[in-house]
Amino acid sequence: MYQLLVVDDEQNIRTLIKKYAAFEGYGVTEAQNGLQAVELCRTQDFDMIIMDVMMPELDGFSACRAIRKFSQTPVLMLSARGEEYDRIHGFELGVDDYVVKPFSPKELMMRVDAILKRTRGTQEQRDQFQYRGLQVDFTARVVKVDSQRKNLSPKEYELLAYLIKNRDIALSREKLITEVWGYDFYGDDRTVDTHIKLLRKKTWRTMDR
Repeated sequence: MYQLLVVDDEQNIRTLIKKYAAFEGYGVTEAQNGLQAVELCRTQDFDMIIMDVMMPELDGFSACRAIRKFSQTPVLMLSARGEEYDRIHGFELGVDDYVVKPFSPKELMMRVDAILKRTRGTQEQRDQFQYRGLQVDFTARVVKVDSQRKNLSPKEYELLAYLIKNRDIALSREKLITEVWGYDFYGDDRTVDTHIKLLRKKTWRTMDR
């Protein structure tokens, strides 16, 4: 399920977008202003951001500028103003699309889908694994559960990666020790058990479903 961050100070706008997004199969997180949006993007990963321009605390343009310092998540801007200057300014900040209020929810979802299809190709070029809430980017050696990054030790990551790449295969402790720790490992089977327990603790939301 793709996760959208909808940012608007108007509750009715957020509710409307969430309703149509849910119908299309998207998950939605809401934020009331740009400041909340920036903080959410620092702690969670989203596939796309739908954000209003005129908001209290921090406007959409400023929020987009702040987010672009650490994330390239696609952004679709909403605005009650349709001046060319605003659109150009948004595109200069890295906005992917610009929709003027009032808008058609159906058209908005079509634009969202088009942007995700466009960016999905780049994402699929990476060596990745995803199952329920578990996401592993083997290229970047990044593990996430429910879009939140998990800090795994190098050996925990290597064990998880090996288990994923050999899923549906019965693996003995001896096999795991040989392949993950190496032939020169002098520990015992409890080392494997300990690491498995640590992995389950860090990824229990997905592994225990």
